Amino acid sequence: WQQLQKALEKEQVVLDHDGKTAALFADPMMYDYKYGTVGAVALDQHGNLAAGTSTGGMTNKRYGRVGDSPIIGAGNYADNETVTVSATGSGEMFIRTLTAFNIAAQVKYQKLPLEQAAQNALDEVKAINGSGGVIVLDKSGNYTMSFNSEGMYRGTIGNDGKPLVA
Repeated sequence: WQQLQKALEKEQVVLDHDGKTAALFADPMMYDYKYGTVGAVALDQHGNLAAGTSTGGMTNKRYGRVGDSPIIGAGNYADNETVTVSATGSGEMFIRTLTAFNIAAQVKYQKLPLEQAAQNALDEVKAINGSGGVIVLDKSGNYTMSFNSEGMYRGTIGNDGKPLVA
């Protein structure tokens, strides 16, 4: 409630991954800003790929807004033949560029490495003033966690059971 009131007072929309959050909630009492999309990609022992995305959303968003998270091809995508993707960011821009599907298509049709396909897709998002990040996993267990926003909390755990966070 307090976060919404502060955003309304400033007449701003606050994205869950926006570096401007600190400036909006500069008051130490207001910096208890809770945010963050949670995304996951997985490869099971049978070779099946899966993706899930739960948005952190926007504070002070327009009534009726639907972001990219629930839209297959924009905020998430999974194809056993190529990759699985979970995305977070400027939802409208991810919808316009079909970011998650875009990555899968580049891997499938252009045979691009994951990192390059992810960067190309994020460059398209950035070209229309969007920002965010993606986690991408292929059928061989290779992955990338790319972003063009100020930051993106991310982690992985492989067959060795050792977690890696950044």
